[in-house]
Amino acid sequence: MPHRSSSVRRSGPTALALSALALSTLALLLLSGCAPDTGEGAPASDAVALSGEGSPPSPDTESPASAPASASAPGDLRTSGSGSPGLTALLPPRREGALAGAAGTALAGAAGTGATSASAQDLDASRTTAVVTAAARVSPGVVAVNVLRTQQVQVRDPFWDDFFFFGPPSGRTATRRVPSLGSGFIVDASGVILTNDHVVRGAERILVSLPDGRDAEARLVGTDEATDVAVLQVELADLPVVPVGRSDDLLIGEWTLAFGNPFGNLLSNPEPTVTVGVVSALGRHIVASGEERGFYLGMIQTDAAINPGNSGGPLVNALGEVIGMNASIFSRGGGSEGMGFAIPIERVLRIADDLIQHGRVRRAWSGMDVEPVDADEFGRTRGVRASRVTPGSPAERAGIREGDRILELNERRLTTPLDFEALLLDLRAGDELRVGVEGRRSPLALRAEEFPSQLAERITVLRDLQVVTLTPAIRDEQGVTSEEGALVVDIAPATQQILGLRPGDVIVGLNNRGIRGADDLAQALGQIPAGSRVRLYFERNRGLVARDFVMGR
Repeated sequence: MPHRSSSVRRSGPTALALSALALSTLALLLLSGCAPDTGEGAPASDAVALSGEGSPPSPDTESPASAPASASAPGDLRTSGSGSPGLTALLPPRREGALAGAAGTALAGAAGTGATSASAQDLDASRTTAVVTAAARVSPGVVAVNVLRTQQVQVRDPFWDDFFFFGPPSGRTATRRVPSLGSGFIVDASGVILTNDHVVRGAERILVSLPDGRDAEARLVGTDEATDVAVLQVELADLPVVPVGRSDDLLIGEWTLAFGNPFGNLLSNPEPTVTVGVVSALGRHIVASGEERGFYLGMIQTDAAINPGNSGGPLVNALGEVIGMNASIFSRGGGSEGMGFAIPIERVLRIADDLIQHGRVRRAWSGMDVEPVDADEFGRTRGVRASRVTPGSPAERAGIREGDRILELNERRLTTPLDFEALLLDLRAGDELRVGVEGRRSPLALRAEEFPSQLAERITVLRDLQVVTLTPAIRDEQGVTSEEGALVVDIAPATQQILGLRPGDVIVGLNNRGIRGADDLAQALGQIPAGSRVRLYFERNRGLVARDFVMGR
């Protein structure tokens, strides 16, 4: 077999590819001002030197005089015996550090021919961008939230569904435990984790997985459906905590990073995924669809890819500080389409503090409702007006009257009722609002209070059902039509499943007896013997609902 040198000139497609690689690395070196010294008499060739270890030979290394006939030539695509690297011979040696790839190989060769190592270090440092640094700061504190919940599923009856193929399904249902997955982030070394309410809603078991491989059972501290925020607690030591920033000084167009665990178990390792985008818009109002409820108000919009499983993960700025919680995407096919939305971190932390310290969210009550004005044929509005002002409320004491056109709230222009609701969502009892009213020379001062239903005396019935007496102020707060009744303010999950009640329902009747208030309900239930069948009447969404149950002991 003819002798082959350890340095050969290749021809054909392989030579073209390798030549392009050499030219690209040489251009990179020239731009950085560190062109390699080829040495006196060295040919300026586009040939690429390949050694048995896949690295350029040293200038002092001589070519062997001969090669065994059974050995494959360097770069040969054939294999010769077990363990032959084949195409892997094209790989450069692994470098210790961030520098790798073709540019790393070229710089390594340049260093061997006399170029300074400073240029290699500069290129290595240039790869450690702000995005890389931010990802390193935040990733250890991002967790996967694994949830098990029970769902009703339709059971297929082979006989019925196959024989009566033209008819409807058998309709039998059964329960099964269904796993799902979301994301979260650690904000306190004591084990406080924040995530979305919709990630853990209805959960029977919650398991948190950390990027370092540890798992821990999580306790649900509290949730708030209105803002889609939930708080978890785990018992683990040495927990990494994410740095927290601010969202109220964000600039449209600045970099953002979205962290999370997209598509759950399709990705086997516990480390979070990082995607990059910019702040696309601020103060967005989103009408939820599908299984989600209510509205997302005052959201941060980003084009960083947010996919199923990212919910509850952090949105981060270029400094590596959490500025929001990923919550929702706009998608026609279920995946990311460049429109993701995050809850501002200030709101998330306020809600979490209330849930941890008080077990509930202490929202502010203004005592007025607003409606849109000046809607055009496209449904767009250019302002809001006070549609209802509750007597004795903070709004009435501030001097606001029904029909007043509200121009600004805390110097922020109001275009739609959602603008008004978004501002109220971030208020707490005791906060002062500056209300700009058309025709008034100066803003009116409105000091928010807690909701009347939160201040009312609570009565507990049926062991774990809490109700308050319906008053005119509570009627206005809740927007109910009933004049009398008992408002449900809290109920345990087991009782909720039996009675079909939920917070916000107003109990107006028991069997043939009307209910005037919370005390009246407690008295009526106390007179019903154990084992008796009871019909319960309650108002929900301005409609009357009836539900039967059997009185327990």
